[in-house]
Amino acid sequence: MSAPRRILVYGVYGSGKSTLAARLAEHLGLPWYPVDDLLWQPGWVEVPVAEQRSRIEEICRRDRWIIDGAYHGWRDVPMARADLVVGLDYPRWRSFGRLLRRTARRVVTGEVICNGNRESLGSVLSPDSILVWHVTAFGRARRRMRAWRADPSAPPVVLLRSPADLDVWLTGLPRR
Repeated sequence: MSAPRRILVYGVYGSGKSTLAARLAEHLGLPWYPVDDLLWQPGWVEVPVAEQRSRIEEICRRDRWIIDGAYHGWRDVPMARADLVVGLDYPRWRSFGRLLRRTARRVVTGEVICNGNRESLGSVLSPDSILVWHVTAFGRARRRMRAWRADPSAPPVVLLRSPADLDVWLTGLPRR
């Protein structure tokens, strides 16, 4: 397998997209563009979708990139340019458990994330909580990944069902 140059890492919230994107960037020597940094302004103000799309288009015009997500207003952009889609198709219990632990840690430590934002107990308990998003988005994300894999016009899709599958797959990738 030749090394991909444009990779979309996809999965539901908490599946490990950013962690995998960072690992792939190190392994392959590709630049990684964290999607959350492109979507959220300070104070958890969402960047307007047209601007999100413009930012993603600018990245995807490049020859080399990794992005860790694809959302409704611009999902078609990376799909049209990706050499590879890596789908983290983990069971709900695994991704939700990871998300719950990560969110609890961030609330307790006050860890700064995307553009100076922090998760808070209020945000976790709100109707817009990332935990609620996970529950509502899980099935759609899984169906989407599987549909991409079955679509001959889509870029190649690797679906990984467990962290062990991920580790085995990574060992087969060429290094930078």
